[in-house]
Amino acid sequence: MTITKSVTFIAKDSCEEKMKDLLTAMVEPSKKEDGCIFYEIFQYENEPKRFMAVETWRDEKALDGHKTSTHYKIYKSSYEPFCDDKYSDELEVLG
Repeated sequence: MTITKSVTFIAKDSCEEKMKDLLTAMVEPSKKEDGCIFYEIFQYENEPKRFMAVETWRDEKALDGHKTSTHYKIYKSSYEPFCDDKYSDELEVLG
């Protein structure tokens, strides 16, 4: 069963560009991972401090593999100084 998640990030004041750089650096290496079906980062046009990652993985094993990747570890150890809030939701595909 596939796993689809959305992860929302709210950048701290004046940290939008750093947050954008950090998140977009995750896109290409994540897309190359075994089991990645979809991985994109979005920035809200009407609220530039808000970003959303939407990702779909083949299964739990693929998602676990993502969480042990080098690029994920770099992101995980780097985002907090630039992020005011972060939350995630699991999504159910209806179509």
